[in-house]
Amino acid sequence: MQDTTHDAHAAHAAHDAHHGPGYRTFVAIWATLMVFTGLTVWLSTVHLGFLNVLAAMAVATSKALLVVLFFMHLKYESRTFHWMVFTAFFVLAIFISMTFFDTAYR
Repeated sequence: MQDTTHDAHAAHAAHDAHHGPGYRTFVAIWATLMVFTGLTVWLSTVHLGFLNVLAAMAVATSKALLVVLFFMHLKYESRTFHWMVFTAFFVLAIFISMTFFDTAYR
C-alpha cells in the first residue's frame, strides 16, 4: 500500500510540474509588462530621431517575448518547437525590417 501512495504522489507532483509557473511568476511578469508599457509611453515623449523606432521595437519585442515564453508556455515546450517559433519570428523580423528600410529611404 505504501508504494501505491508514493507513486500517486510522484505522479501528482510530475503533473503539477508540467503546468509551469505559479501565480507569483505570472504577477511578476505582469508587473514587468506594466513597467515596459510605462517605458513605451515615456519613450514616445523623448525625441531620438530614427532611434525612436528602434527603441520602441526593442521594448515591444521584449514584451512579446515575455508573453510568448510565460503566458503561452513556450518556455516549457521542446527544443524543436522553440526552433520552429524562433524561425517564424526571425522571418517576421526580416519582413518588418525591410518595411522600415523602405519607409526610411523615401
